[in-house]
Amino acid sequence: MNLIGKMLDNRYEILEKIGNGGMATVYKAKCHVLNRYVAIKILKDEFTTDTDFIKKFNSEAQSAASLTHPNIVSIYDVGNEDNLYYIVMELIQGKTLKEIIVEDGILSWKWSVNIAIQIASALEVAHKNNIIHRDIKPHNIIITEDGIAKVTDFGIAKAVSNSTITAFGTTIGSVHYFSPEHAKGGFTDAKSDLYSLGIVLYEMLTARVPFDADTPVSVALKQVQEEPVEPKEYNEQIPISVNMIILKAMQKDPNCRYQKATEMLEDLSRALKEPDENFVVLHKPSENSPTQKIPTIYNLDKNTERKAPKSNKNTETSDEKKGKLGQFFAEHKILKVVAILIVCIGLFLGAMFATLSIFSRPEQIQIPNLVRNAEGNPISEEEAISLLEGLGLKNYNIERQNSDDVEKGYVISQKPEYQENYMINETEEIKLIISEGSLDDALAEKLKNTKVKLPKKMIGKKKEDLIKELEALTEDLKDEDLEIQYEITEDFNEEVEAGVVTEVDHDGGEEITLDTVLNIKVSKGSQYKDVTVKSVVNKSEAEAKSTLEALGLKVEITYEENTNKSDGIVISQSISANKTVKEGTTITLTINKLPAKSKVTVNVNLKSLMNYTEPEQPQNITNTDEDETITPKAPEVKSAKVVIKVGDDNIYSETKKLTTTDISASYTTSGVKEIKVYVDDVVKYNKSVDFSAGDQTLTVE
Repeated sequence: MNLIGKMLDNRYEILEKIGNGGMATVYKAKCHVLNRYVAIKILKDEFTTDTDFIKKFNSEAQSAASLTHPNIVSIYDVGNEDNLYYIVMELIQGKTLKEIIVEDGILSWKWSVNIAIQIASALEVAHKNNIIHRDIKPHNIIITEDGIAKVTDFGIAKAVSNSTITAFGTTIGSVHYFSPEHAKGGFTDAKSDLYSLGIVLYEMLTARVPFDADTPVSVALKQVQEEPVEPKEYNEQIPISVNMIILKAMQKDPNCRYQKATEMLEDLSRALKEPDENFVVLHKPSENSPTQKIPTIYNLDKNTERKAPKSNKNTETSDEKKGKLGQFFAEHKILKVVAILIVCIGLFLGAMFATLSIFSRPEQIQIPNLVRNAEGNPISEEEAISLLEGLGLKNYNIERQNSDDVEKGYVISQKPEYQENYMINETEEIKLIISEGSLDDALAEKLKNTKVKLPKKMIGKKKEDLIKELEALTEDLKDEDLEIQYEITEDFNEEVEAGVVTEVDHDGGEEITLDTVLNIKVSKGSQYKDVTVKSVVNKSEAEAKSTLEALGLKVEITYEENTNKSDGIVISQSISANKTVKEGTTITLTINKLPAKSKVTVNVNLKSLMNYTEPEQPQNITNTDEDETITPKAPEVKSAKVVIKVGDDNIYSETKKLTTTDISASYTTSGVKEIKVYVDDVVKYNKSVDFSAGDQTLTVE
């Protein structure tokens, strides 16, 4: 599959292929989020179908991501996309240690020890964090252009060893560096990494691996059974201290090796200062340990020509003794006869004893098949013991070990192995290897039976601080497999800053078993970014709302009447300008809203209002005496003062005759006002009018 140009997780752009291994292909890529170049290791297709492997691969890679050390390649990210499982790592400019050895051959001992110190320093930190590499080899060590050693592939090897190690094709390059217990499929720990480091130092100083053969199986057998040739025999320039450090690191018995990386670091550092001092302490193996090679020691104080006879003095002495013995028997013939009789009796008794031994030999018994019965089913421990004792074979020894293939309590193997016509007697020892179940089952049982007490306070702490406290709970257990289980989820929280624990599903100070998974919630901080509020005072409602919503703020509107301000503008805002708030914050704007105005016209018919009736006009009078017509004076029309008020405002004030019918006055305002008409200070009309209802005409009559 061509992955060049592919974008992973919408973040990592694959640029070019830079390496290829048994498990994965390595690409150079660019992280577009942080704008930097990284290395991406993508698992090969044959591993992606193994769900158990993928699960362990993710778990181990995430654990390794927590390691921070100048001699460890940093892991930035772990993920999968389109069935591509990948690890994002620090991109190192340099060569692998294997490439340097191939190109340059034997390396100087000081440079090699310096590189070994850096590797041991990386292992020291990893082991303190309960992480075992399990695949230390020159291929996994990158030397930068500045001469700094970087160890890579932490955590991946464990996933491989747990799920795929039976496929030897994946271990062709690694088996040369396996510890004996690793090669046998046994338990591996920090001391296994130190064994592999010893082989790496061996190869740097000799340009060869200590054990090699045509097949990986043969190499593995040599790792288990054979002792290495001392590196000093291949390279005389190796100081005695460095030679002994390598031999101690490569002891078959893990108990005889360096027990911690710190111990090996101390000896390596001392070797740089005292290269010719033999200060390395080699421990003696126990009685059950494999045969150890003992270096030949020559006594240089003796004459080097000791193998050659200096003279014939010894020959002369022998002849002299022989002559004296013959002379003695010649003088004492009776003793010669007695001596001959004693020799003959001794020979006779020896022959008789041998004959009796032959006839008293224990009965030979066909060795039984203690692994599978006649139906091909596995045999339990109880069945195997019953079968042995039924045949009179009581000299058996039982060992137990974990097995992913054989159920707990059943026989994994036997020694001697079952063969037809293979006879043994009742005195011969038979060894039974009984399954303790898979490592996962054994680990689950250990986790279930181990308790720890949680910290009293967990909520409110930084995530990193809480994790350190939790992991410290198992440091004193001295078992790398016993780790506290936890899962972390992150959620947005508007009240708690990012990285702070907000919830744990168990109380502080509570005692839990290690098979309990703690669910820890951590704040991701606010989901809204910070924004700076702008001033929108004196802007129109529409413009102000548009400005604030563009910043991601929510806007609420209230109205208020202020006759000193223009209608429809912002007269105040609840959050002042230039203040920093989160997106989504609600800001309240107060808008000036003046009521609507209208004109009301008041027409007053004073005559009608006052019910005024005009008096009749008097008729003319004829003066008969003087024969003249007299016109009488018409009655005078009364007047009254008319006042029209809107609220407290006079809009009309005139004195009018009561016969007036066309008094009119107009007024424009807003709101509800009382309109009153006064005639000679007496209210003749009173009505409340809503001036917001539009122009109106009132007729008062």
